[in-house]
Amino acid sequence: MEETLAEAFWAVTRRLRLHTRNALQPWNVSPSQSRALGVLSRHGEMRLSAVAEHLHIAPRSATEVIDDLQRRNLVERRPDPSDRRATLVALTADGVTTARAIDEARAAEAERLFAALDPADRTELARILRRLRDPN
Repeated sequence: MEETLAEAFWAVTRRLRLHTRNALQPWNVSPSQSRALGVLSRHGEMRLSAVAEHLHIAPRSATEVIDDLQRRNLVERRPDPSDRRATLVALTADGVTTARAIDEARAAEAERLFAALDPADRTELARILRRLRDPN
């Protein structure tokens, strides 16, 4: 029985996730923590609710992720100058360094995975994936 397109897609996704998880081991961070560091690295300081939105997780789950990162001195909470009741989350200097290193490791893993494709196939795959991601 031939593998379906969906089965092949999910197999590649699992492979990329496994390679990425292995790449994160030197920093001892979970995929959620890694994604949170990436969001803060790309967007700068933000409220916890915005972090949750970017990660597509519940605010309570985002609180747990940020708490863990704060215990490791990778993020800090600051008062929001525009609303004294609110708190902002920002990367610390260690967080900036760690986020950059993780981003480089993830990019290297993706490059290794996609290296099996020639440049034309990579371009075509990127086009197809973007179309599936943004169908309009």
